Amino acid sequence: MIRKISMLDIPRVMDIWLNATIQGHPFIPEDYWYNNYDTVKNVWIPSSDTYVDEREGKVLGFVSVLDNTLIGALFVDFEQQGIGIGTALINYIKNLYSPLTLEVYKENRNAVRFYRSCGFVIADEKKAEDNDHILYVMAWTKE
Repeated sequence: MIRKISMLDIPRVMDIWLNATIQGHPFIPEDYWYNNYDTVKNVWIPSSDTYVDEREGKVLGFVSVLDNTLIGALFVDFEQQGIGIGTALINYIKNLYSPLTLEVYKENRNAVRFYRSCGFVIADEKKAEDNDHILYVMAWTKE
């Protein structure tokens, strides 16, 4: 079941975020993510529309949308990836928001492939503000 996040979900969402982001970005030092933990928890999550995918009473993934257009986060419990949770979350927000954009590290090939499979196209690329890595800006619009 996909639903709006509750305050009780925050610890689990942050565990998913930290573990999945470390696993999904081996090209970025782990301390970068630890240093950004409080900002994600206290700034980004509260300022976004966040939805969780809960199955059998456990949150397995989440997606956050900022300003009704920007996917600021999409993370799935690393052990649950590949079973359709990310796709379900994307499809859910596609029914609520259009157009949608996101930024993804070019080096994160699995994520780029996933977003392409969900209908996103690379619209631009740019250098990340806080490191030397390249980000793809990807976009989707309801037809």
